[in-house]
Order: sequence, then structure tokens, then C-alpha cells
Amino acid sequence: MTLKVGDPAPEFAMATDGGDSVTLSQLKGKKIVLYFYPKDDTSGCTKEACAFRDLAPEFDAANAIIIGVSKDSVASHDKFKAKHGLPFTLASDTDGKVCEDYGVWVEKSMYGKKYMGIERATFVIDEEGVIREIWRKVKVPGHAEAVIEAARTA
Repeated sequence: MTLKVGDPAPEFAMATDGGDSVTLSQLKGKKIVLYFYPKDDTSGCTKEACAFRDLAPEFDAANAIIIGVSKDSVASHDKFKAKHGLPFTLASDTDGKVCEDYGVWVEKSMYGKKYMGIERATFVIDEEGVIREIWRKVKVPGHAEAVIEAARTA
């Protein structure tokens, strides 16, 4: 099943940086920017995280919470967050269930070799838990700016 705009966002429960946890139901009443990325501290993922970091005050003004999701461990998230001064939550989907529920665990190809991995994707979820915007196969330049525009009107 492929998620589309207007669908209810699948529930999630994940461990987060700092030894906390996050669930969709505990965030009801808040706008959520849920972005999936392949790996902590790699070039594209770092650029994307830093772009969201740099626009964090604008997301705050739009009452939107940013949550970055990868299959990296909480310890890896803690290092990544500290190294780049990320002011938002990083969630650890080590078993891949959330990635599968959101349809971002996909077959990828690099140098002719096929493998499974996280497709860079972002979901804007409104206060009622409904998906209001989806970006798949995200290209990092300009992406955070497009997401803030959508978050303002979600």
C-alpha cells in the first residue's frame, strides 16, 4: 500500500536520541515533519539535517515539530545530533517497521548493484494525524524550504 495525501499517518513508536521515545499518538494536536534519511553523518544526510536545523526557528513559528528517522542506533543519533547542533528529534527505526509502514524501505541501485535501503522522503502530518504533503526521492537542495511552506499551510 502506498501512502497518499489525505491518508491517516501510520502510528509509530521509536526510541530517540537522548534515551527518549516518540509516538505519533503522543504528538496529536501538533504538526509533524517526519523525514526519512539513509544514514547519519553521510554527506547528503548531513546537508539535509543542517538545512532543517537552519530553518528550525521557522518550523517553530509554524508550530511544526521536526523528526528525522533512520535505521541508525540511538548512540549514532546522539553523536550526529551533537556534531551538527541539530535542535530536533532523531528517531531510531532499527527494526525498519516504520520505514516499511511509510513505504520508504525500497530497492535501490548503486554502481549496478541492487540493495534495500531508505528512500529519502518527507511527510507533513497535520494536528489530526492526517498526511498533508509527501515528498519522495528527495533532492536535498531547496527541500527544507519547500517543507516549511507546506508546514505553514498544513
